[in-house]
Amino acid sequence: MRGRLGRECLYVPSCRLGLYLALRRWCEPGGRVLMSPVNDDVIFFVVLAAGLRPVQAPLDPRDGSIDVAAVPEETWRDLSAVLTTNLYGNPDPAPELRARCDASGIPLLEDAAHAIGSSVGGRPVGTYGKASVFSLSKHTGAKTGGFLAVADPAERAELAAARDALLDPYRAGAELAYLLRPYAEATVRGLRLVRAAHAMMRLLGMEEREEIRMPLRGDELKQALADAPRLTPFHSWVRVDMHDYRLRPGRARLRRTGRRLAGLDAVLDAHRAGTELLSQSEFGAPGPGPVQPLFRVPLLVADRDAAIAALARRRITTGYLYDPPLDAYAPGFTDPSPAPEAAAWFARHALPVDPRRAPEILATLRAAGAEPVRPPRGGSRPGV
Repeated sequence: MRGRLGRECLYVPSCRLGLYLALRRWCEPGGRVLMSPVNDDVIFFVVLAAGLRPVQAPLDPRDGSIDVAAVPEETWRDLSAVLTTNLYGNPDPAPELRARCDASGIPLLEDAAHAIGSSVGGRPVGTYGKASVFSLSKHTGAKTGGFLAVADPAERAELAAARDALLDPYRAGAELAYLLRPYAEATVRGLRLVRAAHAMMRLLGMEEREEIRMPLRGDELKQALADAPRLTPFHSWVRVDMHDYRLRPGRARLRRTGRRLAGLDAVLDAHRAGTELLSQSEFGAPGPGPVQPLFRVPLLVADRDAAIAALARRRITTGYLYDPPLDAYAPGFTDPSPAPEAAAWFARHALPVDPRRAPEILATLRAAGAEPVRPPRGGSRPGV
């Protein structure tokens, strides 16, 4: 990763832990962080755990990126940092955001969990901010681990010490479960027992989401906020979908992750090819710039639920949905977007699909009669 980015990198057990480290390092508690309202709720809770107030940004309805020109001037004057999302790998406008952050004297922090191979302005995503975080659970499929990349190499030692202070001790049982998980998942898929497996996990309390967003639990969240900035009071929210997010890794886990990372370039090529095919279809919304190796391609459909059901009948799962936007999901715990309509439209119509299955996905949607939909006009970018 150091070679790819030209920046010093620190391994972390998860992207979410890396982001918490970055927020605590560069943001004073009580500060305000501009972020996307179409984002994983786990990230929202990480921001709260760092003792910060989320401020929801206006978005470009084509790809869910931050619309810099639509952020009010009074908002810029009151921010402590900007956090990008690079949703599904579509880059946020990092050059423009970096310029505004520099003018305001605040750090730009890049969440590149979906964007390990994306670029913007001729540079890799993750090379514009004070720090950036990457996930190895996405393109590499390692289901664990990530990186915190920093602009100043001198910061690495203190960040490593802060990381080590937050790590849970190594557990042999967790390591064994991690090593066996791919074989168990392959068996479930081969026997077509996916639905039964999910039902059993819910029955045992191992699957925490019944809807797209996890339960907010507002009263408990208020109590946790009284203890911020601390990670432990927010553990029940931050750990969702990844209970080992702060576990010290063992050698076997690191070896498997390393093997996955070694094959990254071939994976990126496959994602790039599928992205190009999907973006050129009637359901795509190609944005400016080169084709990116998107982790998921957000197709734009009129009836997303019907499209998801059609794909499910072909055993094509749809994940990484972020609906409703965070200001509608958690009113009172965040400042709302000054222009929420674009985010609400995108969250309602975006159908994130795996580009490696592009031909099959397009054939399924067309056979099901899915109807494409175009983004509303009125954004600040050309062509919106």
